[in-house]
Amino acid sequence: MSLIRRVIVALLPVAALAVVIAAVVLVGGCERKPPAAAAPVATKPAQALQLLIDDLHRNDLSAYARHALPPALHARMSTAWTEGRTIWPLTELPLDDRLPAFITVLAAPGSEKALLAAYNRQFAGADRELRSAAATLGLFAVQYVSGADEYSEPEREHYTQLIAALSQWGRQAPLGDPALARAALPQLIAAARLTGLAGGVGTFHAIGMDRSLGRLGPFLGRVKKVLAGYGLDLDQALSGARVALIEQTGDTARLSLDYSLGGQPVAAEVRVERRDDRWYLTDLLRHAEAAAGPAPPTGDPAPAEPETPRPDLTAR
Repeated sequence: MSLIRRVIVALLPVAALAVVIAAVVLVGGCERKPPAAAAPVATKPAQALQLLIDDLHRNDLSAYARHALPPALHARMSTAWTEGRTIWPLTELPLDDRLPAFITVLAAPGSEKALLAAYNRQFAGADRELRSAAATLGLFAVQYVSGADEYSEPEREHYTQLIAALSQWGRQAPLGDPALARAALPQLIAAARLTGLAGGVGTFHAIGMDRSLGRLGPFLGRVKKVLAGYGLDLDQALSGARVALIEQTGDTARLSLDYSLGGQPVAAEVRVERRDDRWYLTDLLRHAEAAAGPAPPTGDPAPAEPETPRPDLTAR
């Protein structure tokens, strides 16, 4: 296998994590105890997007799922997750099937030595090859987004800008710096082990949506810190994001979203819609409906909203 191909294969899971953090939110350890205050709801169009940005800034993936979906759809999604049919919202990133394996590899016994040895053997000092691989990944991603039927036109326009920003970052990031790798790998490994999610996608399904997302929150926070060390400050992008209403027509509206990622400006349009007096992202709802599967037949009671999970001491 060529060095370029090895680089691409090795970087895909990390690239996917970067994309999901940025794309899903900017459209779009221990589990947290539920807050005592009443949970916020999006009663205005711009709040639908701002709530998701705030959730990801706090690494609160469980809150993200609650704010992204109406209660009945959230309950359907929780059932679909437990039945092994989806791991939404993780399916919003490309190569979502790689994330469980990525965590398993990081959490494996002896992974510190094995992964660092693999890095030193294949990537240390290979800055030119790594930058070339980042550019190639960007081209592949743009081609995929351009041809994929599941994306709307606003999504394509947004993701094309986002991918370009990530590719530009990758062409400048010190990915071949052994000192940074020695500092980053133990952090990712420790965070992966604390999730208690090693073992593949079946572990995610067995633990369930709310608990899995709760366990992934601290891992997300650690990934963001590691990426910041490489010059990609996702928390800065989230805190600096600006959302504004362009137009509202009845129960639909268009929002503008402006942010900077890796020093590159991104300007996107996001569509939202109102359901039962609350606002949600239209494209995110569409993807979630497909992931959750058909709704119960008319007249049948909808599945009960799952209880708020108690703190999971096994994740400590």
